[in-house]
Amino acid sequence: MTATFSGSYTVAVTPFTDDLSRIDVDRLKAFLDWQLEEGVPGIIMLGTTGEFLTVTPEERRLLVDETVRHIDGRIPVLVGTADASTKKAVAQSVEARDLGADGLMIVPPYYYTPTDDEIYRHYAAIVEAMDLPIMLYNNPVTSNVDMSAALVARLAKDFPTISYIKESSQDIARVRDVIDLAGDAITVYAGERVVDSFLLGAEGYVNPYGNYIPRASAGIWGLLTSGRIEEARRIDGLIKRFDAIIAAGHPTYGHQAYSKRLAARAGYPMGDVRPPLTTFPQLGQEGEERLARIGAVIDELDDVTRQIGL
Repeated sequence: MTATFSGSYTVAVTPFTDDLSRIDVDRLKAFLDWQLEEGVPGIIMLGTTGEFLTVTPEERRLLVDETVRHIDGRIPVLVGTADASTKKAVAQSVEARDLGADGLMIVPPYYYTPTDDEIYRHYAAIVEAMDLPIMLYNNPVTSNVDMSAALVARLAKDFPTISYIKESSQDIARVRDVIDLAGDAITVYAGERVVDSFLLGAEGYVNPYGNYIPRASAGIWGLLTSGRIEEARRIDGLIKRFDAIIAAGHPTYGHQAYSKRLAARAGYPMGDVRPPLTTFPQLGQEGEERLARIGAVIDELDDVTRQIGL
């Protein structure tokens, strides 16, 4: 039976030791326990926020294996298995299946700017190698590839296991376009603008905020599905405020470094980011000032979540 995913999933950071030399398994387990305690309904390892490009094959296997074993079926575990090489993407997908993952999240092959047919053949090779549910990840900002609604519908209709998409094209209308063209063949997960995406038909949310505000990031979806739209907008508005602070200080992609530092602020140190990403100390005093501003907004968010009963 094909797994069914729903709700707001955390795209987890990858925990390193303080010297960045290896995966810190103890930190990983403590972080996963926290996610479960806070009500996160699913977790995604080795996404963009998880620095998948900086881990070795051995570290990838260790991280997936330890996560699956520790979660032990309590919530779904999805694994990012993207690679610019089809052969490597296939191998990583098969490995994730063999290690017990419940599903995969896969961005199209990056750097080459592939054609629609090349993208189609890439995913076809993965589908033919294993039978896990696949969540497409459309994020042209990082992949330099924008999968059109027509291509997504083609993939979903031809391959039943391609049954989800995280839509992060920054074109909010794309959520509706995908649903209109693909119909029941695919479930759209919001990758941004969660309230608007929900109103357009998205059925889940994939986000980095669960790394440091898991109760709010998971709870916002429950608010939406129970019709508490304005309360969800209050939560989303506060998230947008510290998101803007991060973007202003690190416009390329700052969620890895800030997510790790904010997780540590919450009591779950996860190490820093690996090169070439900018480590938090390299952000200097300006980074610390932004962190303090984000912390103040998070404190405000905590008050709001208590007021509305999350």
